[in-house]
Parts: sequence; structure tokens; C-alpha cells
Amino acid sequence: MTFYFPIANDAWGTNMDKFTTIAIEQRDAIEIVTLNRPDARNAVNPKMADELIEYFAGLHDRLTARIIILRGNGKEFCAGAELGSDAFIAPGNGRPQRQLAMQQRYSRIIRLMRSCPQPIITLLHGAACGAGFSLLLASDVRFATPTARMNAAYIRVGVGGCDMGSGYLLPRLIGLSVASELLLTGRFLGADRAKALGLVSDVVANDKLLETGLAFAAEMARNSPMGLRLTKQTLNALIDAPGIDAALMIEDRQQVMLLETSDHQEAVAAFREKRDPAYRDQ
Repeated sequence: MTFYFPIANDAWGTNMDKFTTIAIEQRDAIEIVTLNRPDARNAVNPKMADELIEYFAGLHDRLTARIIILRGNGKEFCAGAELGSDAFIAPGNGRPQRQLAMQQRYSRIIRLMRSCPQPIITLLHGAACGAGFSLLLASDVRFATPTARMNAAYIRVGVGGCDMGSGYLLPRLIGLSVASELLLTGRFLGADRAKALGLVSDVVANDKLLETGLAFAAEMARNSPMGLRLTKQTLNALIDAPGIDAALMIEDRQQVMLLETSDHQEAVAAFREKRDPAYRDQ
């Protein structure tokens, strides 16, 4: 099945008109980010990299967007980096330095996805290869269609299998053994095995993919805005915590901060009164 998603303008108006490789749709506190190069299978070129950097960097100070959904327009989620693009620096003096700068430009997307306070839900249909696979790994929650497939394609084009965060994120998501299998071979992982490994939360029908993502985002949006942001931040810190004492210390401080918010008081009152909370992000 081929996916062509309708792209709507969001409440930012002309601010988002400058994006040509991604499209943004705003639905209350949820924003849908669509990789929008369907004729190129949504391959990441330097232009798309720059637009993803600008978008995710902007989220750090724009807290009205509480949850992000990432998806692809067309037949594939993302076929990887565009091999014929300017991402592959021409020979000449200073090529290693220029190539490093370009490499860091791409890897910055992953850093910003992990550091932005909003949880990111990725909806995978078709293929997620190379850079597309790394975008998937950098998300917080993933849903896939039955025909979805993914691979760390890097090693198949003559470079290392660890790229754009794959060597860090994949072992933490599915364990070192299977991560080594995938990174050392570049072999494809199907949706069913990805679910069995815990890499995707569920496999859903093609026509239910967006609905599933929006329903999950709505479930998260029922929680307090600051609680949601600090939970992602705390998970990021705890994945590398040196031990249980450090982990408990971080969690204790998070809870004390949140106990002092009016949104905590509102959540307790709503629970007791059997109603939906009305958060003010305070």
C-alpha cells in the first residue's frame, strides 16, 4: 500500500512555509512532523538535515508543543541518507575536516531528538534504512505496519555500522547481542521481530497507523506537561546512571519538583472528583 498523507498548515503560519523537505501539522498540543520528499523515498539530504535540526532545536523553548509524531510521506518512512547528495564531500584539501563537519551536522539531529523535552512517537511504514533507522531509534515510542522493515544500512556502503547514534541507542533498546547482529551485517529487521524485541510497541494495520499514534499521544497528553517533560529527561539520565543510588537521587529530585506544582494538585483533585484534569503547566 502506498501512503500519501494530506499535509496541512499549522498554527505557526508562515514560519513553517520555509520548510521544503518536512511538513508540520499542529493538532492542539500534538505536532505531526512529516518527512516530505516522497519522490526520493524521504532520503535525508543536507537540506532535510538542516530543516530537522532547526525544527527539533526550536522545540526546546517552544513548550506549547507537548508531543511530537514523526512519519514519512509516500511509499517509505525514510530510505536513509541520499548517497548522491552533498553529504559526501568532494575530494580535495581539507576533505577529512569537511566530512567531519557534515557528519556532525547529521548526528546533531539525533542529539536534538533525544534532548528536546517532548516525547517523540515515530510511525513506521515501508523502509527505515540507515539515517531513517537512526531517526527511529532516537524516538521515544515506535509503531509499525506489518510490512515495515528497517536496517542499519551504513555497513553495507563501506562504512561502520555504528552511525547517527545507532551504536549507542540500539544496544540499549534491544541488547548487545542482537544489536551486534544487526550492526555488523546490515540485515533487515521485520516488524514482527522488531515487536518481539521490544523495538516497536505494536504492529498495526496500515490504515490504523496515524490513528494509533494520535491515540497514544492523546493518552500521554492527559498527564501534566511538566511531568511529561521531566519523565523524558529523567529516562535520558537514568539510562546511563552509574548505579541505583544515583538513579534514586535523580528520581527523588524530580518528584520533589513536581510535587510543588499546581498541576500536581490539579491531578490529585481531578482523580478524587473523577474528572479530567485542567492543567496550566504550573
